[in-house]
Amino acid sequence: MKVLVVSGIWPPDVGGPASHAPDVADWLHARGHEVEVVVTAESQPAEESYPVCWVRRAAPPGIRHAQALAAVASHARRADVVYSTGMFGRSSLGTFLAGAPLVVKLTADPAFERARRWGLVSGEVTEFQQRGGGQRSRLLRAGRDRAVGRAAHVVCPSAFMRRLVLSWGVPSERVDVLPNPAPQREEAEPYDIGEHPVLAFAGRLTDQKNLDLALDALRDVRLVVAGDGPERERLAARAGANVTFAGPLPRRSALGLLAAADASVLTSDWENFPHGVVESLAMGTPVIATRTGGVAEIVRDGENGLLVGPGDLVGFRTAVERYLSDDALRERLRANAAPSVARFDRTAVFSRLERILEQAAS
Repeated sequence: MKVLVVSGIWPPDVGGPASHAPDVADWLHARGHEVEVVVTAESQPAEESYPVCWVRRAAPPGIRHAQALAAVASHARRADVVYSTGMFGRSSLGTFLAGAPLVVKLTADPAFERARRWGLVSGEVTEFQQRGGGQRSRLLRAGRDRAVGRAAHVVCPSAFMRRLVLSWGVPSERVDVLPNPAPQREEAEPYDIGEHPVLAFAGRLTDQKNLDLALDALRDVRLVVAGDGPERERLAARAGANVTFAGPLPRRSALGLLAAADASVLTSDWENFPHGVVESLAMGTPVIATRTGGVAEIVRDGENGLLVGPGDLVGFRTAVERYLSDDALRERLRANAAPSVARFDRTAVFSRLERILEQAAS
């Protein structure tokens, strides 16, 4: 099977798609499939055992979008199936022009994320589905529905995301829940985290993550922040001396950071099925998180982590204090962390994806 993988980000970028897309490409290539990749990047990506076509992200938006569309359409003509984890509009149009079947992995509502970036809306993703944001948001929703609707299949990491996709009119038989696979503990390399207690965050530094809440809640606890993104400079400028910004780490180092921390934190205003939460738990590290989107499908309050309401500063601070002061709670949550994501075995997850791709290709 000839598979084209499309992703908006790729290592050394950080974030879920930048981990997932190369993982899928590597696994499919090792299985004997012919793999090609189309991505956007700041500079030429590292050489892989399969071709990686890249579009320079620094190009002006119109030019960049046209170049990415042309790349997808060109490579899709040689593919049996296209698997897209980003650039959904360009993936949809490119595969339409090439006559290739498309399988989409949706980790978020692309219309909502763009509307947030443009300052058209605020609030939760569920509030955005039917209203809000004026005419421009209505056009974004219509474009999203058209792009996703022509996919042969849609995979979602969470039941929460599947419900959203079904609300867009996609038939239920074309939408499956396929969680992000959990890494193995041996994939982490040692990370010197310094004096304990210390909490960690690893991921994209965007307004969605609402790390301001973490900075305000953790003024008396050390916090190590790994990752990069548009919010990094602003967050670093307002952070206290207790916060260390480690920058974008290689994945093995990021896993080592999560393994070494007393707990990881997630203070997002909205989420689907955050990859960093699965990675933290797989490393045996509990998660203190906001209860939003599909987070509660992974983190079970009082079992492998603690949950508070989105934006609840007092509640989050109280949860951290409770976790660090209660030895029995901390040990119970740590003991349950890794077993709680054992069901996300990589081979099982990617084998299901392989079958979905083969079905779409046929």
